[in-house]
Amino acid sequence: MMLGNFSISLAVKDLAASRAFYEKLGFAVIGGNPSQGWLILQNDSSTIGLFQGMFEKNIMTFNPGWDRAAATLPTFDDVRDIQRLLETKGLTLTTRADESSAGPASITLTDPDGNMILIDQHVPRPSTPPARP
Repeated sequence: MMLGNFSISLAVKDLAASRAFYEKLGFAVIGGNPSQGWLILQNDSSTIGLFQGMFEKNIMTFNPGWDRAAATLPTFDDVRDIQRLLETKGLTLTTRADESSAGPASITLTDPDGNMILIDQHVPRPSTPPARP
């Protein structure tokens, strides 16, 4: 199963203070909108999202179809396929993607310790390779 790029989404109390803290650790802003209460930062090997007032706990985030630079991968597992596979393995999803949709979608689940996992696909479903005779 290809879950895509991994990042941690942090629920922060003060976006500006958190930004300043992580910049001192070598992170730089690569995206986001401070007026909406969120920023994405990276250093040489890690990606974090800072989110003020959007959720209560930190969330592990996977982005099917994206590499570390948010570029679309040539092949990847669609979130709806991941959803079906996780359910066949007996996992209970907190939220499900609409199976009839084809565009961006997300699912959530919680690990045994209460940690939230978001699988958030921002790109369309990958094309199906042509059938071979």
